[in-house]
Amino acid sequence: MKILLFLVLLCIPFSAIAQTFGAQEFTLENGMQVVVIPNRRAPVVTHMVWYKVGAADEKPGLSGMAHYLEHLLFKGTAKIPPGEFSKIVKTLGGNDNAFTSQDYTAYFQSIAVENLERVMEMEADRMLNANPPPEHFASEKAVVLEERRQRTDNDPRAKFSEQMNSVLFINHPYGTPTIGWMNEIEKYEWSDVKKFYEAWYAPNNAILVISGDVTLEKIKPLATKYYGALPKKEVPSRERPALAPAPAETVLTLRDPALHQPVFQRIYAAPSAHMDSEDSLALEVLAEIMDGGPTARFYKHLVVEQKKSTDVFFDYTSAALNYGRITLGAVPANGTSTQDIESLIDAEIETLLQNGVTDVEVEDAIQRLRDEAIFARDSVSGPAMIFGAALTTGSSVQDIEQWPENIAKVTAERVKAVATKYLNPDKPWIRPPVSGHLLPPEPKQEEKADVEG
Repeated sequence: MKILLFLVLLCIPFSAIAQTFGAQEFTLENGMQVVVIPNRRAPVVTHMVWYKVGAADEKPGLSGMAHYLEHLLFKGTAKIPPGEFSKIVKTLGGNDNAFTSQDYTAYFQSIAVENLERVMEMEADRMLNANPPPEHFASEKAVVLEERRQRTDNDPRAKFSEQMNSVLFINHPYGTPTIGWMNEIEKYEWSDVKKFYEAWYAPNNAILVISGDVTLEKIKPLATKYYGALPKKEVPSRERPALAPAPAETVLTLRDPALHQPVFQRIYAAPSAHMDSEDSLALEVLAEIMDGGPTARFYKHLVVEQKKSTDVFFDYTSAALNYGRITLGAVPANGTSTQDIESLIDAEIETLLQNGVTDVEVEDAIQRLRDEAIFARDSVSGPAMIFGAALTTGSSVQDIEQWPENIAKVTAERVKAVATKYLNPDKPWIRPPVSGHLLPPEPKQEEKADVEG
């Protein structure tokens, strides 16, 4: 499930952008890529700077540093005192935020077009001039640690998913959570984070995406003035190990006293769009067929017809520099165990592998994806999110613009082929999936007796 704001915005497949967006791009002399997406529906813009660095680029033992640095960029420069960045944006009638993933870190402001130049000036300033006071560094560390407690340690599903990912992506940094491990966050200091900042934050390692009531002609001189004046740097190469093969499937079980509703879930490694664009498109269609609404296979069979589940999911994550991920599962209805749900899901997968999908299912799935793209065109921030996530994970503007043509080429045969390649339990791709049973505590003896009586 997609639980963060930027992932919610990315519920539309990142490549699902019709050519009518008319995105234009240019590159500054210092190597910074600039993408402009005109949208004249309102006199507002979303201004985003995306850095091609994320949690997967951290050194071992320093997990969470990319996310921690994201927090610290709000703690001041020589020109802007700590905490004033967001206050200035709010005073101008806008809003701002930032987020970190395994592959990128992004900062954004949504604001009236007449105030765009001001936020460009501020964002360019903190690209190279972040300087948090020592007391803010310490206090923000407490904020990040508390964020980890609230979002992960106190959330059974988040905690369990973190463990499942760490098992699936063994020997690869995607197995380390973006927010970092608690004991590692606690130990590093500003001098450590500053080295990371100085190594990766540079105009030639960033992408400026502006969506809204703008034109390339208006943006080019502003981008040149504020971002073009920044010096380029020698940026480290993003070398990551390959996912280690494994012969055995892993099954994890966790009982948590904070959990009241059991869940079965399974994750598979899969290619990202960057790794294999053709398979990625077919996997997007497959995910839509399996879990694209009330008529999709999982919901129709497990919830409506068999009444064995109250919620189902089948997600495919394609926007990644390295591996993508297929996540599937269900919440069992009363009287149904997670083992029962697992068996039913296995049966659904077996039917898929044996019989494939129909031409009608593929056509309907593609049409739904196209419909979602139409809604995306009505948004100002949505296209900026989609372009940024795609461009920082290896795709091009042309890849995004050609999505309608490319998705239309997906056939029922291609969908069956990718299902067989990535979901086949008898011949896993690189390594078998990780399955998980997340359960409430065992009933106490007296409760068992009451049930038996």
